[in-house]
Amino acid sequence: MTVDICSMTLTEAATALQKRELTARAAVRACLDRIAATEPAIGALLHVDADGALARAEELDAQGPRADQPLWGVPVTVKDALSTKGIPTTAASRILENFVPFYDAFVVDRLRKAGAILLGKANMDEFAMGSSTENSAFKPTRNPWNTGRVPGGSSGGSAASVAAGQCFASLGSDTGGSIRQPAAFCGCVGLKPTYGRVSRYGLFAFASSLDQVGPLTRTVEDCARVLTVIAGHDPRDTTSEPRPDEDFTTAVRVAGTRLAGVRLGVPRDFFGEGLAGEVRDACEAALERARELGAELVDVQLPPTDIASATYYIIAMAEASSNLARYDGVRYGRRAPDVHTLDELYVESRSQGFGEEVKRRIMLGSYVLSSGYYDAYFRKAAQTRRLIRDAWCAALEGCDAICTPVAPVTAWPLGSHATNPLQAYLMDAYTIPVNLAGLPGLSLPVGLGSESRMPVGLQFIGKAFDEGTLLRVGHVLEQALPGIGSPRIPV
Repeated sequence: MTVDICSMTLTEAATALQKRELTARAAVRACLDRIAATEPAIGALLHVDADGALARAEELDAQGPRADQPLWGVPVTVKDALSTKGIPTTAASRILENFVPFYDAFVVDRLRKAGAILLGKANMDEFAMGSSTENSAFKPTRNPWNTGRVPGGSSGGSAASVAAGQCFASLGSDTGGSIRQPAAFCGCVGLKPTYGRVSRYGLFAFASSLDQVGPLTRTVEDCARVLTVIAGHDPRDTTSEPRPDEDFTTAVRVAGTRLAGVRLGVPRDFFGEGLAGEVRDACEAALERARELGAELVDVQLPPTDIASATYYIIAMAEASSNLARYDGVRYGRRAPDVHTLDELYVESRSQGFGEEVKRRIMLGSYVLSSGYYDAYFRKAAQTRRLIRDAWCAALEGCDAICTPVAPVTAWPLGSHATNPLQAYLMDAYTIPVNLAGLPGLSLPVGLGSESRMPVGLQFIGKAFDEGTLLRVGHVLEQALPGIGSPRIPV
């Protein structure tokens, strides 16, 4: 019987590799063939390191499997915002076009040491600014479930790569929902860890107080395996929490099949106005299944999402304008030719290098930080952020996790928000508060929309550094739901 390697989960592939039932070269070859067949339709990757991946696979096969390397021989991709030694890294921006780093990000180094094989870099919204992966400077990515629709953003390339079977897992970054929302749109599992759980060293910053790196996978168990590898203290990141390494796969292994004793908080306001009916139906059906498994559903009160959205966009854009100031044509990035003064060098380099969405956010961020407006906007947003965090933490004292939709709609048609960026900003309303509060959030596929036939995600938000509970609850519910199948990609 011929085994379709690309349809295996990461856990299945890792087990087969450890037992020598599958070679690393065969796994890489299957993924490269899948990439060749699907990339013309979805455009998930910006760079494929085929030669490097095959060479690494042959090296691993010659050495043999190692039990202390949980991802031995497993092909993966990572978002192009993560630095990769010797492999182009652009953050999907012209200002970093042709840049090849000389070091690996912390999480990439962890993946390599765990035995994973890096296939390539996933497309994204430029500097992670967007909700659709249409803002990449190089090309848009299309949703594998329907190539006329977006994959979500900004980690849309990572989600599409996993959903299309190009790899067994991918890493993304999440500033306001950029792992969870594309995971929901593409039918994957996506986890934004607690702020400080995973080092940001080597991640090209968008908004430093909100960014987190996390996995996108096909199952919750796969997600736990990758999180176990990438989580850990890193002294090079001053916000990295000095905690001992944890084995999150244990939370899944002991999960059982029931949710007895688990209290799930449900903010009813999040299921009201503004939420598409097909998304509400899929999420409520999943919650009812959780109740049948023994979970207790309790009502919780949270601040309105519009307050969180306003707060988020002030803070995120202020930090973005500061972080991206380094790309000035002198110290970093593209340098404009044929200029005669220093001012011209700054203006032309940034004008030519940045896309429209990045320029919009830099200008808004500079405005809220400018003299005379700092107190009116940024200081007030920072104070409101603390109140939002306190409200979410208080709500979590009465339950084990809070459940909300991931996004108000399923994946929308390409180009439908092109002339109205404010409309696109509202697509993050359910995920943004989690970043403001620094809490972990898990996106779990719970069904297909009855009208769009596109994947719907349910979000589980937990207490700080309690990813184990989210993974356990998510795994039990995942086993009890009928599943959504796999996309049929035109090849």
